[in-house]
Amino acid sequence: MTRRLLATVLLLGGCTLGPDYHPPIPSTQVRGSLVFIPSGATTADTPSRWWELYEDHVLNDLVSKALTANTDLRVAEANLDAAQAAFRVTGSARLPATGVTAGAVYGRTATQTEVADALGGKAKNRLIDSSGFQLAYEVDLFGRVRRSLQAARADAEAAAASRDAVRLMVAGETIRAYVSACAAAHQIEVAQRSIALAEQQRTIVGRQLAAGGATRFDLTRSTTVLAQTNATLPIAVGERRAALFALAAMMGRTPADVPPEASRCRAAPTLKQAVPVGDGGALLERRPDVRLAERRMAAASARIGVAKADLLPRISLFGSVSSAAPDGNGLGTRPATSFGLGPLISWSFPNVAAAKGRLEAARASDRAAVAGYDGAVLTALKEVEQALARYSASLDRSRELDMAQRSAAESFALARARLDAGAISQLDLLTAEEALIGTQTAVAASTAEQTDLLVTLFKALGGGWQGDEAKTSGRPGRTSGRPTGM
Repeated sequence: MTRRLLATVLLLGGCTLGPDYHPPIPSTQVRGSLVFIPSGATTADTPSRWWELYEDHVLNDLVSKALTANTDLRVAEANLDAAQAAFRVTGSARLPATGVTAGAVYGRTATQTEVADALGGKAKNRLIDSSGFQLAYEVDLFGRVRRSLQAARADAEAAAASRDAVRLMVAGETIRAYVSACAAAHQIEVAQRSIALAEQQRTIVGRQLAAGGATRFDLTRSTTVLAQTNATLPIAVGERRAALFALAAMMGRTPADVPPEASRCRAAPTLKQAVPVGDGGALLERRPDVRLAERRMAAASARIGVAKADLLPRISLFGSVSSAAPDGNGLGTRPATSFGLGPLISWSFPNVAAAKGRLEAARASDRAAVAGYDGAVLTALKEVEQALARYSASLDRSRELDMAQRSAAESFALARARLDAGAISQLDLLTAEEALIGTQTAVAASTAEQTDLLVTLFKALGGGWQGDEAKTSGRPGRTSGRPTGM
């Protein structure tokens, strides 16, 4: 019966169950040009170390240090090591499993007892040494081990993509913290100049009031303008401190250990060229979250084969050698040796409800992984298009605010001259002063917003995780295939 069952299983074997995975190929529309390319961008491909476009050696150094010391990145590296170790564990199933035993017990063997009975005597208890060796090898007829190895390999590669996503986050947020601190320092300087201007005008109005050339109302308005201008300074100071503390955290430091070179920055670095955004195909290749979703899809596909193989018998070749002998010399002390070699069949049939449930779960997980990949592609495209739209709007707003600031400065200078000539009132000058201070503050805030939106755009483009330090030694290779098979 066992031999017939074994022969039947061998005739059915020799195939790998489950779909063979093939990486998805995005549509031409997805891989084509982005929908919106603003005037401040170009279709040149985004460089991996995009922060070097700022040409700021301090920024380059800060990013390098953050990629070495960031705690989130260290966690991701450890998770990758664990996933690669799990891959190696799964790979060990292709090799025979072996075991060695050795021990000693006090008593007597069956051989001793038989010999003593034949001679009319009584066997003595003594120390008995025993040892053994076992070997088992699963014959992977239906590809259960192969599919398990494919799934583990894809899991390890997904962990690498997850690590790369953390690298992207660390680089981007380090840059954001640095440029935000620099932009806030610039806002502080603008606020201080505006305060100095408001104080000067209030002093002049106070003198004019004492000389009878201004009214109490004029002095009150000047005081109001000064107070409003003073109110802008604490916000900028707080934002700068918060940005520096965020930078320290990204670099694995405490708030008390803010990099001094970042503290000395007084103006946000700017790009010396148009923003290179590339196209949709290059974007999907760069985005680690898209690669993570694709590797999860590969793992889910392979686990369908594992679940299918669980519906069929497992066949292992098993062999063992063991011996036992009493310690000492004399009658009946020759070691008793036994050995065995043969196939071992295990099958949950006819109770296959659990295996069928695992197969249904694997297929559902595969459908979820496919949907997750489609969602990752859509999210990548959406985030880039949104970032481009907002960055373009910030450029347009910045140009208009620059014009408004120049106009307000000219208007204030003219109002001061006309006031000296007696052609306008003090109220007209205060109005021009308010406009100048307001546009100066708006320009500084717009610059800070623009630098932040640019970082968001580069993060959406997916650069920053590549490089020699991102390479994984011994990283599992990619699987291929989908869909064929049983």
